[in-house]
Amino acid sequence: MSIDRLFPCVRVQAGGRGAAFVPADLLAIGISMPSSTCDHEVDPFRALAEGARQQVYRELAETGPIHRIVRPVGRPGWFVTGYAEARALLADPRVVKPGPQGGAFADRMPPEISRGVYTHMLMLNPPDHTRLRRLVGGVFTRRRVEGLAPRIRDVAEELLAPRGGDEVVDLIPAFAYPLPMRVISALLGVPPSAETEFQGRTKSLVSPAIAGYDAYLDDARSLLGFLHELIEEKRQNPGDDLFSDLIAARDGGDRLSEDELTGMAYLLVLAGHETTVNLIANGMLALLTHPDQLSLLRAEPERIDAVIEELLRYDGPVQTTLLAVASEPIQVGDVTIQTGDPIFIVLIAANRDPDRFPDPDRLDIRREPAGHLAFGHGIHHCVGAPLARLEARIAIGMLVERFPSLELARPAEDLFRTPSVLMHGLESLPLRFGRPVAG
Repeated sequence: MSIDRLFPCVRVQAGGRGAAFVPADLLAIGISMPSSTCDHEVDPFRALAEGARQQVYRELAETGPIHRIVRPVGRPGWFVTGYAEARALLADPRVVKPGPQGGAFADRMPPEISRGVYTHMLMLNPPDHTRLRRLVGGVFTRRRVEGLAPRIRDVAEELLAPRGGDEVVDLIPAFAYPLPMRVISALLGVPPSAETEFQGRTKSLVSPAIAGYDAYLDDARSLLGFLHELIEEKRQNPGDDLFSDLIAARDGGDRLSEDELTGMAYLLVLAGHETTVNLIANGMLALLTHPDQLSLLRAEPERIDAVIEELLRYDGPVQTTLLAVASEPIQVGDVTIQTGDPIFIVLIAANRDPDRFPDPDRLDIRREPAGHLAFGHGIHHCVGAPLARLEARIAIGMLVERFPSLELARPAEDLFRTPSVLMHGLESLPLRFGRPVAG
């Protein structure tokens, strides 16, 4: 099926001067749109050739930091590409989430299904968000995350053991995809015998517009059934895992509801898995296309933490934030965002804002590792960011150290991005690993 058939069009008024046509994977950000065909110039969501998406955003950002969206139906909204404006709006209490009813297909799904997958922190506002974050934060601690390091290393070792030589291997299905999924399975306490079944029920959930309503609903219903059974098992036989601790978590007399438990698991799958897949793949592509930076990392492996931060800034895993709306008028420069207007923060554009990052289109692993918005900002800053950083640190560090001849098997300009509004990932990353160094 063509990309034009998958994504309806919206018109982005670039800085108020002219307009670019963009299709919207709006189902992924909670807006239902009729199908139509886009036969206009390339836009960021369909900009699939490597580098094209960033180029579109670069040209858009040159016209200003905020851009009006005019959609075929429904209320106009805003794209925010400027760093200062994005950071301010991410922390602005007048920018609110739509609640569980704002999730993909929520208006069509049975209520018990939409509540079960969308009752999570990214969809909620204070005080519900505050309560949920406090309960989850009490058990999803930095200590627990760091304790996963041996498991992450073991999985990475297992996945990389057969690699080497001149064989062309796609890094995404061979390594970047299974690594975080197996870590999430371990984190939730999914039995090893059920990992394959669990993983098979999650694939469509990260790409609702591509999967379509029927497939998405089937997988959401199936995943919820699996999670309800897992919750019951953990209640009867708690283990040393996050799900068992979430079930037992209390704040005074408060505890997580069944929908909140399943919603947290869904959030881990959606945000915790796909984000890390893209971080690993995007990061390796950036390093392999900047051999001077790759050589510097190999010479100074202790830089790996700073390297991950620069990779997050340079080519982050998330394109835009989930849908938010203005609860009252908000003035942004000479623009007034009206009450009820949809707002989308373009994270990968804000992280290339030259007013915040000098020479932003240059990968520089010696850059001061602070301030990017790859994991958001404010109360909705990604709760799983420490886990994603840890997985990327181990995965990228191991690839760089173990395979000194690692190289692209196809020119970067021949690679393609996946069509999406929400995520920013590669369709494939074919590599030749070369002879490994003994670990």
